[in-house]
Amino acid sequence: MAERLTVLRDLKPAYDIVLETSFEGLKKEMEALGVKEKKLCIVTDSHVSPLYLEEVKEILTGCCRFVSVFVFPAGEEQKNLDTVRDLYEHLIREKFDRKDMLAALGGGVVGDLCGFAAATYLRGIDFFQIPTTLLSQVDSSIGGKTGVDFDAYKNMVGAFHMPKLVYTNLATLLTLPDEQFSSGMGEVIKHGLIRDAAYYQWLKENHDGIMARDLKLCCQMVLVSNRIKKQVVEADPTEQGERALLNFGHTLGHAVEKLMDFSMLHGHCVGIGSIAAARISQLRGFLTEEDVMDIRGTFASFQLPVSVNGLTPEAVIAATKNDKKMEAGSVKFILLKETGEGYADKTVTDQEMRAGFDFIGGAHL
Repeated sequence: MAERLTVLRDLKPAYDIVLETSFEGLKKEMEALGVKEKKLCIVTDSHVSPLYLEEVKEILTGCCRFVSVFVFPAGEEQKNLDTVRDLYEHLIREKFDRKDMLAALGGGVVGDLCGFAAATYLRGIDFFQIPTTLLSQVDSSIGGKTGVDFDAYKNMVGAFHMPKLVYTNLATLLTLPDEQFSSGMGEVIKHGLIRDAAYYQWLKENHDGIMARDLKLCCQMVLVSNRIKKQVVEADPTEQGERALLNFGHTLGHAVEKLMDFSMLHGHCVGIGSIAAARISQLRGFLTEEDVMDIRGTFASFQLPVSVNGLTPEAVIAATKNDKKMEAGSVKFILLKETGEGYADKTVTDQEMRAGFDFIGGAHL
């Protein structure tokens, strides 16, 4: 079942994405990176460390000169500069230098935080990703976007810093809580909606097997999502244009995530934001009512929430104006011309956003 994709930067190979069903291949991948004389720090959180840390540490200890471990409490609320500071202090105490390396073992929070620390420690050291959640495997581990939250503003501080490797052990999906799996499906469905209508249809047709976490199906799903993200990232590595398509569902989604004080999982907020964006696309005459209801039904079928309670449209609209996707005073929205074709738009009005929010806020449910 092993699969490999090579991500390019400026038409040159930058790093590989390796899909396996165990950690056994990690030793060979690390040896290929020439890490024998390097120190390596595994960065992980309190949820992942009891599951996989010892196994991964044992493998990496056989490859590197020295392996250190930094474990921080799990949760989005820990993805901040205070945790990064603690990691810096750990690296300084362990005398890590520019030739050493970090390993992100965990989900999106771990990957984003570890990547940001790698991008900024000693002006940049190497790191690689070992994503253990569906969301990180299909989305956040790929593309080199790193960052932390700042005063409840999501990913407001960050840097582009490409990993040296993404090693995905799909078997980690078998220990993933149901809500984390459904959160990852928020990003998976997004990929189909913005870029590949046939993939979106395939997801619906293979719903039962995917939800049962059939690893053969999951491998195919992660591979296609990785291909989509790889193509977008290669065309626009620092998000100057086309890469913004990956933010479908994120404008209102990030606003909801912030206003709910990160009590909702990221992929769930993306799903809700995607449904709202589909509604706005319908109001613009691109999607039909049937299309929108199908999209909402697809998110629901993969156990994602399709509505949010306790928020006002005014608060959500105001929160979008503080998002990092603002450009020259305008909110950059990703809409759909049709299922499988996303596009960026800077002309979405407050009235349209209100209509989109009404569709997820209860008025049309």
